[in-house]
Amino acid sequence: MLIRRAELGFGARVADVRIETGCVTEVGARLAHRQGEAELDAGGAALLPALRDHHLHLYALAAARASVRCGQPDVAGAETLEAVLRRADGTLPSGEWLRGTAFHESVLAASGIEDFRAWLDAVLPARPVRIQHRGGRLWWLNTAALRRLGVHPAAVDTPLERSGRDFTGRLYDADGWLRQRVGSVRPSLAVVSRELWRWGVTAVTDASHANGRADYAAFAAAQTRGELLQDVRVMGGAELDAVKDAVNGSAHLWRGERKFHLHAQALPDFDLLCAQIRTAHAAGRGAAFHCVERGELIFALAALDASGVRDGDRIEHAGVAPPELVAQVATLGVTVVTQPGFIAERGDVYRREVTADDQPWLYPVRRFLAAGVPLALSSDAPYADPNPWRTAAAAVARQTPAGTVLNPEERLTPEYAVARLMAPLAAPGVEVPRVAAGMAADLCLLPMPWRAACRNLAHIVPVAVWRRGLGPVASPACAALG
Repeated sequence: MLIRRAELGFGARVADVRIETGCVTEVGARLAHRQGEAELDAGGAALLPALRDHHLHLYALAAARASVRCGQPDVAGAETLEAVLRRADGTLPSGEWLRGTAFHESVLAASGIEDFRAWLDAVLPARPVRIQHRGGRLWWLNTAALRRLGVHPAAVDTPLERSGRDFTGRLYDADGWLRQRVGSVRPSLAVVSRELWRWGVTAVTDASHANGRADYAAFAAAQTRGELLQDVRVMGGAELDAVKDAVNGSAHLWRGERKFHLHAQALPDFDLLCAQIRTAHAAGRGAAFHCVERGELIFALAALDASGVRDGDRIEHAGVAPPELVAQVATLGVTVVTQPGFIAERGDVYRREVTADDQPWLYPVRRFLAAGVPLALSSDAPYADPNPWRTAAAAVARQTPAGTVLNPEERLTPEYAVARLMAPLAAPGVEVPRVAAGMAADLCLLPMPWRAACRNLAHIVPVAVWRRGLGPVASPACAALG
């Protein structure tokens, strides 16, 4: 295929681009047409390397699409939440679960409601309800849900939180237990995969810490069926030490890092964690650490320092990173994958609830880059918006929902922000590809030149997307380019 008059390098030049056998083979001015070669005239529109989301959760994203959003900005108070739940209840068959997502305690704060289980019982006494906290590790269950799960207050083999002899309705870090009890079937990835593709995302890292062999096999099967279009790198637990990289249909599946889901209130045994890091390294895997709070980052860096660092070791989120910890990350040579989209969605909550000492260091980006730390952006979908262009726009604006700019010194240019979404999955933040001969033809064509596109970054939708030259999966606007 020959793409004519494509703008390259964020507006640096206009050239023709030839794609053969999945690679870019030539880039130059006025390349000669070959007999039988398909041709597309870009008309000066920007042609970029395709995007990668370096941290999301595919099955959780698919499940969220079939769930009720119970958090801000969609739901801002108890009355609104009650109306949303009652409306959803009216659409479901009798006895079916109602599944909510994105809830945060601030939704009920103004109403003074402290017992969420009792409140859910009053709103929907007969419907089994489970609502997930926006952070992903906590579920709230009402009494009908507890009955459906078949648990009794006298039971001793349950992960449900208790207050005295009764359950509070809170369930922490027990998705596997809940999934087994509910008997849920994995949702199809077709809709979310095509949505990501439409935005120009041809490869993703699934960062779910509990991923094991069954999850790896599920991703492989989804790729083979053509349901999952993206190449996927799979983080997870020790079970993945033994799995092999694979090609399924036209998509690639790679074993990723050992994921450690740290929580400041319940940190693991330090020596055991160091042993697990060494085991992951010995299996040829990096270690990745969930570090939203300052204490989690301190703990993770201490463990990496004690265990030794290898290529592929990563900090996920780096939600609070003061200068001394940024310097330590740089010294260790660890990569950071962060999510500026949280500022666009939760920034006002951070301003109210994060301590004054931590406010200046929330989700730093420029500070890491200035220190020489390899850094990539990602969405953490479904816990933030999966649209990569909105992620990039959030890194540029750092604006909260109320319009406050949070730590403006951390803002990126549009070019730098989008480039942080382009690196290969195995090297986030290290290699930023450019459209050149020899690269895999993972490309996305924008509807206009870069200078015009970047003025409205959050609303970019590519008109054509290729992965190793396959495609394009195009919008109707693509017809206008030819």
